[in-house]
Amino acid sequence: MIRVLLVDDQPLIRSGFRALLDAEDDIEVVAEAGDGAAGVALAREHRPDIALVDVQMPGVDGIEATRRIAGDPALAAVHVVILTNYGLDEYVFHALRAGAAGFLVKDILPEDFLHAIRVAARGDALLAPSITRKLIDRYVTGPLPSNEAALTRLTNREREAVALAAQGLSNDEIAARMVISPVTAKTHLNRAMTKLHARDRAQLVVIAYESGLVRP
Repeated sequence: MIRVLLVDDQPLIRSGFRALLDAEDDIEVVAEAGDGAAGVALAREHRPDIALVDVQMPGVDGIEATRRIAGDPALAAVHVVILTNYGLDEYVFHALRAGAAGFLVKDILPEDFLHAIRVAARGDALLAPSITRKLIDRYVTGPLPSNEAALTRLTNREREAVALAAQGLSNDEIAARMVISPVTAKTHLNRAMTKLHARDRAQLVVIAYESGLVRP
């Protein structure tokens, strides 16, 4: 069962998402919050698989809430997914840097929304290749800070897997490209995340570009 926490200051939005999620046999909403501070507290109380967090809220906003959840070792298994009305805005990139696993636009189709929840719950990539390219082209441009030393911790196969993940490929697609099994592809990525101290694939993508492993 995928356990979901809803964090949004608009009750109507929360009720719509709850109705959609609760109708699924494998998903349940365990709690709701109307602001970021309450969302963090409920995340600590319920330890959900997914925290759906609105990026713009009064008081503690979605970015700060994400930072607090991602920074709490006890909540390492919680995948934060940012909700936004605006698509690729500056808040989304800051949220990804803060530790969000991905983001969804609120006008997403219901079937795509449900698929995204399941993808995020298993820790797979939530950023489609087209979205990743737009994100990087817009926010990771110009001279990049050198972090090549971090890459020396990776094996050649791990570097290859990280580079493919940064292009938005799923585990299955990475496996096909590298001619290995999906399990092995996931192992390469997990080891890379451990070595680079990345919370999840989204942070791995940021590191890949900022280190120069992949260029926009």
